[in-house]
Amino acid sequence: MSWRGALGRRRRRLAAGLVHRAWRYAERAGKITADTAAGRRFAAFGPGSLMAFPPGSVYGEQWIVVGAETLIGAQVTLCAGMAPGHDLGPDPVLQLGSRCVIGRGSHIVAHHSIDIGDDVFTGPYVYVTDQNHSYADPDVPIGRQWPVNAPVRIGAGSWLGTGAVILPGADIGANVVVAAGAVVRGKVPDRCVVAGIPARVIREHVPDLGWVPLADVTGAGVADSTLADPGQPGPSANPARPLGAGSGPASA
Repeated sequence: MSWRGALGRRRRRLAAGLVHRAWRYAERAGKITADTAAGRRFAAFGPGSLMAFPPGSVYGEQWIVVGAETLIGAQVTLCAGMAPGHDLGPDPVLQLGSRCVIGRGSHIVAHHSIDIGDDVFTGPYVYVTDQNHSYADPDVPIGRQWPVNAPVRIGAGSWLGTGAVILPGADIGANVVVAAGAVVRGKVPDRCVVAGIPARVIREHVPDLGWVPLADVTGAGVADSTLADPGQPGPSANPARPLGAGSGPASA
């Protein structure tokens, strides 16, 4: 072993240690809380809440309300409006409740109204928006057609699995599980499990019966609910994907 090789390895170890220590310091110093200048830019940022470093895109803070004791993971995009400086009027358009957990890499993009209740947890890489491009003219590029807004509500106590997509107009009830990878639009009743593209109820809590799978729910007089707007195509011929290990809670 040459002295030059040994010296090079030592330098690499020292450099790696310095980089990791600097990153840990940046994570501590860069987090957003109610007491930081970044936290004070929000319409409200509740006590005990924290947004981890590094964040994703964060703008339009004066139209965003974050409740108390909420944890927002690293690389989460939390924004209001088309771009920084977009005036959205006097009232908040994005309300995130208390004691929520938003998983790493998720995107919550508000233009009109997104209301997320208390105690909502998400896995990583969940996408929630209240705006989408229209497709009124089949001859015009979709990206150039004027977007359409519809309010989104996610009820208290719900869980959104990894990679779930919540589209404009979604109205999700309380204590709902949205399976990993599901795409939700339309109304979802309280206390049920939805899965698939488009999402549909696969299990529901029925009074006096408890949790029942889809076939039994239908037989008990609870309609099989395809969660799509009226007039839109129904669910795929493929069966709804059941909840599995991949849809459970994940680190923020």
